[in-house]
Amino acid sequence: MILSIHNLSLPFEDPVLKFLLVLIIILAAPLLLNKIKVPHLLGLIIAGAVIGPNGFNVLARDSSIVVTGTTGLLYIMFLAGLEIDMGDFKKNKWKSLTFGLYTFLVPFVLGFVGGYYILDFSVLTSILFASLFSSHTLIAYPLVSKLGIAKNLSVNITVGGTMITDVLALLVLAIIVGMSQGDVGTAFWVKLSVSFIVFALIVLLVFPIIGRWFFKKVDDKISQYIFVLVMIYLAALLAELAGVEAIIGAFFAGLALNRLIPHTSSLMNRVEFVGNAIFIPFFLISVGMLIDFKVFFKSWETLEVAAVMLVASIVGKYVSAVATQKTFKLTKEEGKLIFGLSSASAAATLAAVMVGYNIILSESETGEPVRLLNEHVLNGSILLILISCTVSSFVSMSSAQKIAESDNEDTVSGNNHEEENILLALNYDNTVERMVNLGILIKAHSNTEDFFALNVINEDKNESSVKNAEKLLHQATDTAASADVKLQALKRYDNDVINGVNNVIKEQKITDLIIGLEDEKGFSTSFAHNLYNGYLQNDDVNVFVYHAAQPLSTIKKYAVMIPENAHKEAGFFHALVRVWNIARNSGATIVFYAPENILDILQKIIKKANIEAEFIIMNTWRDGEETAAQIKEDEGLIIFMAKRGMQSYIPRMRLIPELLNGKLHDNNYLLIFPYSEFKQDITERRSVGNHDDFIEIGNVIKKIFK
Repeated sequence: MILSIHNLSLPFEDPVLKFLLVLIIILAAPLLLNKIKVPHLLGLIIAGAVIGPNGFNVLARDSSIVVTGTTGLLYIMFLAGLEIDMGDFKKNKWKSLTFGLYTFLVPFVLGFVGGYYILDFSVLTSILFASLFSSHTLIAYPLVSKLGIAKNLSVNITVGGTMITDVLALLVLAIIVGMSQGDVGTAFWVKLSVSFIVFALIVLLVFPIIGRWFFKKVDDKISQYIFVLVMIYLAALLAELAGVEAIIGAFFAGLALNRLIPHTSSLMNRVEFVGNAIFIPFFLISVGMLIDFKVFFKSWETLEVAAVMLVASIVGKYVSAVATQKTFKLTKEEGKLIFGLSSASAAATLAAVMVGYNIILSESETGEPVRLLNEHVLNGSILLILISCTVSSFVSMSSAQKIAESDNEDTVSGNNHEEENILLALNYDNTVERMVNLGILIKAHSNTEDFFALNVINEDKNESSVKNAEKLLHQATDTAASADVKLQALKRYDNDVINGVNNVIKEQKITDLIIGLEDEKGFSTSFAHNLYNGYLQNDDVNVFVYHAAQPLSTIKKYAVMIPENAHKEAGFFHALVRVWNIARNSGATIVFYAPENILDILQKIIKKANIEAEFIIMNTWRDGEETAAQIKEDEGLIIFMAKRGMQSYIPRMRLIPELLNGKLHDNNYLLIFPYSEFKQDITERRSVGNHDDFIEIGNVIKKIFK
């Protein structure tokens, strides 16, 4: 092996040299092409064509390239399912279905007309030929996600429609293949339908159960990431066993794990990082290796077929995108983004072409095999892949940048920047990671600097206290960094821990203080004394008391208890945004239990903020206590509390610690004490005295989520 590199020949055989060359391409493509405003996705495809067997034959498209590239393809579909906002997906499911039908039918009709009437294909071949243009591959999705607009309505519609049109196109492939081999009958339809339904039920229902159990039992970050890869490939394998393509399985795996991998978590950061750094670039390079420019100079028929394919695909996708834009009154740029994302033909198209090419129907008089799809379609598909991916990359990048800039302008012009300084008061080793994860969930996405962790060192303690503080703060910083979040570590020397925390609150203008409870002690008498007589003496800080019995990502539902008059407290709406951030970023269902007048307020706000929630009337605080005592496993509790003298204070709140220690020791719970003093010049920090304020607050919250 050591000497093999001295006898170089093309294609390269040495594994070290091969991998080094691919890594250099992955590194250089973005650096070089970004300067000339060319999407690096396109650069990777072109690089693959240059170094591939049809170019300079530097690298062979062998099993190592195919395996890694296949993982990249599955990764793209998995990320599309993983990053979709399930609440928005439910609300927009009919929009996605409409787009899915548009983007399936329009290219299909154009393709059938071109195949049957222009190219003189048979009916079966024309139908399969037409289905090639109905599917598409979201190669530009990583680019759109990187710009921070993955939750945009047009992206949501396109991702949902991709699942629909790809499933339909691949079902057409399965049916045509069966018909060409004479296997279509009642048994065929029953088998295909039952196997697909069983596959979908296993992935969408069983996978979340397995995932929730695994994440609760295993804390090791590497094992969690490997588990995600196992789920992707297992879902892909189950899809193939069900008679559909593996990419559908990967997409379903993303949907299944969507609520178990919070979008702001360290695991999500790892999943995206490895995919975008290694697997997805490998896939794009492997696609480029299929391109053979020489074939287009050998036969005019190949060029004719390629022209029909390009018109059917590009024009069909454009018409579908414009129809979707007009139907749902989207902006012009959102319509372009839909076209950009859906115009790339690669994965499903190539899979269908290869299947059709390998099916031999008969032999010609000269002994040549008559294939379901001939070599002209195979060669034309290569040109389609190159041009469609080029169009997709340029259009997606252009429209996505304009949408991102528009969103940023709206945010700035709305003057909605919320003052937010979050402080984690660290004291116990086993609560550090949980508190950091909670802080990451509740903070605004735009808050990149004002996130703090503090440990107070008693001045009378020895050197071990300093080392312990450094250990806790280092652990907190590492946990935040793994989620790509910057955390500022603070050490404070003081004889009294509460005084040390309160002084930092004043110095750093803290708006939110998070305190963690130890599992063994729970809500102890000493902690209650420190809370009510110490931390809550700050009248302009929201205080969060957090108990974590299991990872945040494994919580399926949160019950949120809100007392009478809570909406009149100065910090109520500020704290409410934190609750919604928890639900949106973790994917958990949220159910509000509150008096009818407060539920009416919340529903008015949600109409503007586009937040999914359930609402149940809580007539008395005692009713809420009974509900809290009955929450199930994998459910969490959030309670809005108040200190004596506040408008929302209820004497029975004194019994909450006893309820938590006795009934909810094995559940996650969060107590929120909204601040009571008003601050000037902060629009979000206000009480609401009349219904005219609701729409304004809804607009503020909507901008905060943007």
